[in-house]
Formats: sequence, C-alpha cells, structure tokens
Amino acid sequence: MELTVAPNPFFWAADDWEALYQDLTAAPVERVVLGELVCSKRLPFYQDRIPKVIESLQAAGKQVVLTSLALVTLKRERKLTAQLADLGLEVEVNDLTALAQLPRDLAFSVGPLVNVYNESTLRWLAARGATRISLPPELPLASVAVLARAGADCGVAVEVWGHGRVPLAISGRCYHARLHGRTKDNCQFACEEDADGLEVRTLEDQPFLTMNGVQTLSDRYACADYQIETLQGAGVSALRLSPQSSGFPDLCGLYRDRIEGRLAMGELAQRLQHKAPGLRLSDGFLTGESGADWSGASR
Repeated sequence: MELTVAPNPFFWAADDWEALYQDLTAAPVERVVLGELVCSKRLPFYQDRIPKVIESLQAAGKQVVLTSLALVTLKRERKLTAQLADLGLEVEVNDLTALAQLPRDLAFSVGPLVNVYNESTLRWLAARGATRISLPPELPLASVAVLARAGADCGVAVEVWGHGRVPLAISGRCYHARLHGRTKDNCQFACEEDADGLEVRTLEDQPFLTMNGVQTLSDRYACADYQIETLQGAGVSALRLSPQSSGFPDLCGLYRDRIEGRLAMGELAQRLQHKAPGLRLSDGFLTGESGADWSGASR
C-alpha cells in the first residue's frame, strides 16, 4: 500500500510551504500532490517555488502530481487550470469542470472532493482517462470495498483518506474574511493566521468544525489506524495523508511503519496522541457510524 501526500489545504508563508516539501524528499511516501486546492488568491505567494519543489521531489524518487482547484469560478481560474498541463505532470482533478480545460490525452487522477459514490461514476471516469481515484472520505468500508473491486476491473488505482482533517464543504464565500469583518475580495489573507485552520465551536463551547478560508473541514483528524488491514484486504492501493504544520514527515513515517507491520493496531494512534496531547481522532465514516466516532475510544 502506497502513501500519497494530499495538497496542503492551508495558507502558509512561502518559506514554510517550501520547507514542507523539502522535508518530504526524505519521507517514506510515494506520491505528492502539489498546488492550490482551496483559494486561487493564495497561489501567487508561492507559485515561483513550485518548479524547484517538483525538481527536488522527483530527484528523491517521488511521483509528483498537480492539483486543480476545488471550485473553479472565475475566468482566470479556468486559465490557471488549463496551464496545469504545461508542466507535463499528472493532474489531479478536484472539480470536474477541470476536464474541459485539460487535453484529453493528459493523464489525470481524481481527488476526494469529486463525489465518486458508485461503480457507474468510477467506470465513467476510467473511460474518460482516470488512472487513480481518491475516494470521498465519508464513504464506509463496505462502499470502499465495492469501489476498490470496480477499480481493479477498470485498471484504476483506488485511494482512501488515511489521515487529516476531513474536507466537508467548499463555498463561494470566505468564512475567514467574514469573521474579521472583511469582504472576500479584500480578505487581507486572514486565513494565514491559522496554520491548521480555525476551530469553530458550538454555543455550548464544544469543538465542532474547522474553518479554512472558503473551505469547511472536520474538527477531528481522521485516522485509519484501525482499518489498515481491512483496507489492504479490500484492494485499496494507497492511503492519503493531509499535511499539517507540525511533525508531518514523522507522521508519514508512522503510517509507513503501521502499513509494514512494524506498529501494531492502535499503536500508531497512541504515538500520534502522545506527540500531540489532546489530539482528537476519528474513523467513524469508515466504520459506518457517526463521522466523529473513534474506534480507539472503546479500547
């Protein structure tokens, strides 16, 4: 089972952004997805670093993939999407409108923000040229198994969300800007102040969601520790790990150790929570219960 690093959904300073990927050159991951997923206004701050990062990752033997935006709404965003093909790399589609902007013979994969919920959708994407599909993180294990079998029949690798705050929604409105009394067009990049997103709490002061510009994420960090063997048995090709601001290369190493059997079931989660006391984990989507549920809570 491979490890894929998802595109960083947060807005970091350019030096911090580049440092993440330089650190990943030595991490035990096979694929790295780069680029701007959430807000096109962020891209100019680190865009000039992308060629250097691609070169470093490829020199380290990593497969590099470029992500499309999750929500393409403007003419300049359509142009940016079309330009993804210029670097000659695989493109990950996270908005199906991107297919209209890319050459039909360009290799592409499908990210978890596209709703691939059934075999018919998977087969249509395979016929269109998809070689890999990262399933939406809200799918239960039973559905994952069905889609992994369908992917095997079509020659499409199937990937599952392995770790990180779960992407729940994307919007035309910017929550971060509104919180600070600003408009989206004059946001002054309020999201840069929250390296892992901004916690949203209920009226009862309970953690609920996470705000990331125009994106809504889960409060808890999904963790597939207790499902690794089941996912391997179902034919899942890779786990997807979403970047975080602290200790991410080490986290990748822990997942590699868990996949290779050097860590027992539950030990990965224990180590993560030891490194970050108070870390809230979940795997309820995979187990078919409430998304916020956690298998480790009953062990």
